[in-house]
Amino acid sequence: MKKILALFCLFSQIIFAQNKPNIIVFIVDDMGWQDCSLPFYKEKTTWNERYKTPNMERLAAQGKMFTHAYAASVCSPSRVSLMTGMNAINHHVTNWTLRKNANNDGKSEILTPPQININGLSAEPNIENTIYASPLPMVLKQNGYHTIHVGKAHLGANDTPGSDPLNLGFEVNIAGHAAGAPHSYFGKDDFGNKDKKNLIWAVPGLEKYWGKEIFLTEALTQEAIAELDKSQNSEKPFFLYMSHYAVHAPIMGDPRFLQKYYDMGIDSAEAKYAALIEGMDKSLGDIMDFLEKTKQDKNTAILFLSDNGGLSANARGGEKHMHNTPLKSGKGSAYEGGVRIPFIMKWPGKIKEKTKSTENIIIEDIFPTVLQIANIKPQNIIQKIDGKSILDKKLNNSKRFFFWHYPHIWGPKGPALKLYSVIRQGDWKLIYFHEDGSFELYNTETDISETKNLVFENEKLAKKLSKKLTSELKKGNSGMPTLIKTGQKIPYPDQALVSFLGN
Repeated sequence: MKKILALFCLFSQIIFAQNKPNIIVFIVDDMGWQDCSLPFYKEKTTWNERYKTPNMERLAAQGKMFTHAYAASVCSPSRVSLMTGMNAINHHVTNWTLRKNANNDGKSEILTPPQININGLSAEPNIENTIYASPLPMVLKQNGYHTIHVGKAHLGANDTPGSDPLNLGFEVNIAGHAAGAPHSYFGKDDFGNKDKKNLIWAVPGLEKYWGKEIFLTEALTQEAIAELDKSQNSEKPFFLYMSHYAVHAPIMGDPRFLQKYYDMGIDSAEAKYAALIEGMDKSLGDIMDFLEKTKQDKNTAILFLSDNGGLSANARGGEKHMHNTPLKSGKGSAYEGGVRIPFIMKWPGKIKEKTKSTENIIIEDIFPTVLQIANIKPQNIIQKIDGKSILDKKLNNSKRFFFWHYPHIWGPKGPALKLYSVIRQGDWKLIYFHEDGSFELYNTETDISETKNLVFENEKLAKKLSKKLTSELKKGNSGMPTLIKTGQKIPYPDQALVSFLGN
């Protein structure tokens, strides 16, 4: 009887694995909407001509491009949204995290930022200054998936449970910890572990590559493929969260690709950046090759994205704030260059090949989308899910509201690199700048570069959007900054707009 029961259980697991697709979320750090040879704009640009990303093109040919995909403007808020399905307006991890209970705000002479969840995400209750939630890998693990984390985590501050992906539902963690950037991309530098004063930035693990001539992107790829190879012996489908540190600063050129960009005669920093992009793309191709070789490609869904808009305010070569054109500004900004991201999705037999969508989607949509791919109906999930599955054919994303709340100064100065709250519906986007109480309203379809502020020409729409934004901020109990001079909270958007318009 026991043997029969064991055989039945094994048979059930095999059937389960056959019916459940493998899932890969391939996320790139700080990659801009224009940082590839695949045009997400209506036409190819000079940026698309510069970069070499044949495997992004290959993935798009096998699936669907989303040209109007969005994320938060900096790392941790986006990544927590992906893992929880919540918008930052509700999870309150509105800025990047690193050290426990440390505030990472830049200096404002006018405002003090509100109290937020500065320690990030936690799957454990009663951890101070965290959002307690059911992370995506934990839900997948509970429903029979083998969960693998490779690369950058940046989900919780150090010395908190959320800094370790193993505490968030991953069964395997390779190189993930509290920091959001590598101290070094070079194996010969032990990926930063030689500098004992800055170990908080050093990439953990990967000791077998120390002292070797290998780039971090390649080391992570080799480790990911090794884990996928092991998973073939399991009856479980796999979930791989392939999270590259590339192309985040420090800008270090991948030696395998660097010379061709030097030969172009472009700025040295830009050559190194382009090499980082190409190395990331090779990683994507290597993983796709492995899936094809092992005949797993037909049963694997791949979601490719960046975690925020492209870096442009510092570390890059050339003119600042112009690396995402025609989008305005870049990482940290309320403008499109800070929040619009490349997004591609492949799911054989479910998503038509060589297709393109102009529907608005946002990073918290990944949580319910992955659960739908896995055919998991959310149960016993702690948090309220804000995202919507992008596979839902009844979903009219053009009518949805999208929100950004960044009551912080990221650091560098530049266009819209200051405290803000934003609401978007369809093509319309209203920005509330906290320091001076000003507003900007754009139609990003007719004015993708956000050059013409229409707030005075369309006061009725601005008021409608400001009321909805205020309602969501209050509902989410999102903190507003405090005026240093008076100690009073700044007004919510609806009140501030009335003052700004003078009526």
